[in-house]
Amino acid sequence: MFNTIKNALKTPDVRKRLLYTLILIIVFRLGCYITIPGVDTIKLAEYMSSATNGMQGLIDMISGGAFSRFSIFAMSISPYITASIVIQLLGMVIPSLERLVKEGGEEGRAKINKYTKILTIVLALIEGLGIFLSYRTSGIFVDTSFLTGFVVLSSLIAGTALLMWLGEQITNKGIGNGISMIIFVGIISGLPTIIPTIWNLMFQAGAFSTTGLLTALGIVIGAIVLITAVVFVQQAERRVPVQYSKKVVGRKMVGAQSTHIPLKLAMAGVMPIIFASSFMTFPAMIIQMFISDIASQTGFWASIYKFSIATSSSNVPIGYSIANALVYLLLIVGFTFFYTYATFNPAEVSNNIKKNGGFIPGIRAGKPTTEYLSKIISRLTWFGRSIFSNYSYTSNAC
Repeated sequence: MFNTIKNALKTPDVRKRLLYTLILIIVFRLGCYITIPGVDTIKLAEYMSSATNGMQGLIDMISGGAFSRFSIFAMSISPYITASIVIQLLGMVIPSLERLVKEGGEEGRAKINKYTKILTIVLALIEGLGIFLSYRTSGIFVDTSFLTGFVVLSSLIAGTALLMWLGEQITNKGIGNGISMIIFVGIISGLPTIIPTIWNLMFQAGAFSTTGLLTALGIVIGAIVLITAVVFVQQAERRVPVQYSKKVVGRKMVGAQSTHIPLKLAMAGVMPIIFASSFMTFPAMIIQMFISDIASQTGFWASIYKFSIATSSSNVPIGYSIANALVYLLLIVGFTFFYTYATFNPAEVSNNIKKNGGFIPGIRAGKPTTEYLSKIISRLTWFGRSIFSNYSYTSNAC
């Protein structure tokens, strides 16, 4: 692995892409410390230090600390992710969008990208307005006039648009997927704060604690095992052999060919987890927009609120956490199967194989091939999603 990295760094183009990615990441991290105009930083620090809302911690973790500082990147790239998911889902139910995705080519992808950007701005406008309305009574703004609201809302939308542009630039001129890179950097930026927590577990009240040491070792080893399992599952694939018979191409007879269909264990990746998390926290965001002190109240809406934030908060009764975990798991499984079968259609793949004169050894072409591929996809999805679901919920709970 180290030799591969060393050889890659010797290539001028790779070094250039790495440097470009690093510069844009630095721009992203600097933007996380630029507070929005009209925010009282002293009152903001006091409010955030006394806030007990677990949902704030979850959003702050994804944004790399930008939310707690109320910076221009406070909303992070979440509106773009939501817009991408919505466009993909609409592409499955709207025939014109489906044709644009499958048959549009480069022009079709450009139009889909344009629609996604427009929807991102709309969602950023709605989310930014919700954030301002939720926190205008907290005293963190200099005043709550229309001008202040306009500046705050414009700054949040501009920050999201800038992150969207940075992600595109990293994808086109840097290393890896830009949006995923921004999310990754935002999450790992909080890792240094975990070191004092681990240290305090081992040395409680200035004295060494054996129990704390075992707990710290358990946390570290558990995290390593989970990350290793996720990487292993993400890289693993099931190769379904496909045999093509001889056929005439022009004036030549092309011989039989053997190939395979690579099927990932977790085709949907993290998309179902992100979608399920958004679905679970959405009620809390809406309720807090209308009832700012909902965390200290009781009743039906307070119960819905506690249920919604149970994944990211330890200040709720155990019953809410158990119910949240069960619903969260069911949503992940449901979205996984929906997303997997939407991106990989066994019937369509079976027809393409049959049209090109191919077949899976031991399986008849047509409906038996479709059923065979569906059975494989179902088994792979069940196993791969169980690993991702456990990792996701453990990470959120920590």
